[in-house]
Amino acid sequence: MTSFSATLDDLLSTLVSGALQRRLPTRDQALALLATSDDDVLDVVAAASRVRRAFFGRRVKLNYLVNMKSGLCPEDCFYCSQRLGSEAGILKYSWIATEEAAGLAAKAVEAGAKRVCLVASGRGPSDRDVARVADTVAAIKDGTPDVEVCVCLGLLKDGQAARLAAAGADAYSHNLNTAEEKYADICTTHTFADRVDTLRGASAAGLSPCSGAIFGMGESDEDVVSVAFALRELDPDSVPVNFLIPFEGTPLGDRWDLTPARCLRILALFRFVFPDVEVRLAGGREIHLRALQPLALHLANAVFLGDYLTSEGAPGSADLAMIADAGFTVEGRDETTLPTVRAEQVAVRRRGAGTGLPANT
Repeated sequence: MTSFSATLDDLLSTLVSGALQRRLPTRDQALALLATSDDDVLDVVAAASRVRRAFFGRRVKLNYLVNMKSGLCPEDCFYCSQRLGSEAGILKYSWIATEEAAGLAAKAVEAGAKRVCLVASGRGPSDRDVARVADTVAAIKDGTPDVEVCVCLGLLKDGQAARLAAAGADAYSHNLNTAEEKYADICTTHTFADRVDTLRGASAAGLSPCSGAIFGMGESDEDVVSVAFALRELDPDSVPVNFLIPFEGTPLGDRWDLTPARCLRILALFRFVFPDVEVRLAGGREIHLRALQPLALHLANAVFLGDYLTSEGAPGSADLAMIADAGFTVEGRDETTLPTVRAEQVAVRRRGAGTGLPANT
């Protein structure tokens, strides 16, 4: 055995034992993991898979996106096909009807989805928009009361998160996307701090916080670790890991930096940083992981089923076949996603909501 193999074995053993005790890796350990070679990627996946199985078994949670409003966003996020000035050939439409959104959600639930994510383009919602989304949440819950509803509307104003929670929404999604130090390289119309404030406000209102990142935008290993650690500090219950879909007509339309092995190492890092949290395999998985997608299921315990906001995903039937062929099972709506200790913490936070904390606490 070479000295490097011994060093790798020691690193992975330390990461596994720490994650099983919910300890955050050190920055040096996280960077060392990302620096491992492609020859060692199966060892990395096997180690992180131990943590995934310890907290989530072989269950895969299915999530489904409902794009309620598409395109014409005033923000300039360089990765986004809906950005200000985008020349990407996407559908652009205003708010779909409540009945249509509820119908799409019902079909997703029939296909096995446990969480429905209501998403709308824009900097943030008006109070009228919040009322519209609240009606949609109520309509979905009326048809399938046990389905989780997550809302993603951009930056929130004071009081809006509380109104969404009162309407029955379970979670609010707002990604940090990249490291604070790199944020100005991917967006100039709002800041990293704006996103942090919205996520904290949603959490204070009793909504389960959902926040992740996008990779493949030219970030360094240091950036990957920084955003992972920043997310850990915010303590989300769900962490979507996206890989850039390079849309022609956007500033990042020519970036094809990722390899399947790089994606797997990033996912492994997120499993070690978030051992008892839902790590979701999200946008771009099909084009960057390609034939290695089944390996990613050994790291992530959730996936998006079907299409994304403005791009096609794999057919739902293909995803279900992949999950079964890889030896995993679809998580039922009567099963609790998070481990017991984590689920109890979420319940306590929701019970403590509305106690007078300011939205940006």
